[in-house]
Amino acid sequence: MSSSRPWRAVLANHLADPEFRREWERTAVGRALAVWLCGYRSRHGLTQEALAARLGLKQSAVARWEGGETAPTMPTLARLADALGEPLELELDYPAPRRIVVTVAQATPQAA
Repeated sequence: MSSSRPWRAVLANHLADPEFRREWERTAVGRALAVWLCGYRSRHGLTQEALAARLGLKQSAVARWEGGETAPTMPTLARLADALGEPLELELDYPAPRRIVVTVAQATPQAA
């Protein structure tokens, strides 16, 4: 019989450690961007290479962002929204009760 615990319970236990909590909060934007980029690629049937080409970047940049450890600046997020033609909706998974959703809209919405 499995003795697994729900992931939120495991996370709550780890978040009691101040060092873990600081790192979790430091990487919140990176993790949110990683989730969004993976979803975008999936919705559009793109490889990392194809997405990188659309963005004028190298595949390794997309891979780093999808790793969730690094996050671009807000101006870079705005350029991503412009280049991809849709807003980036990043849900920052801070411990309760601090759930934050950040939407970075493209500067010039594209016609449908």
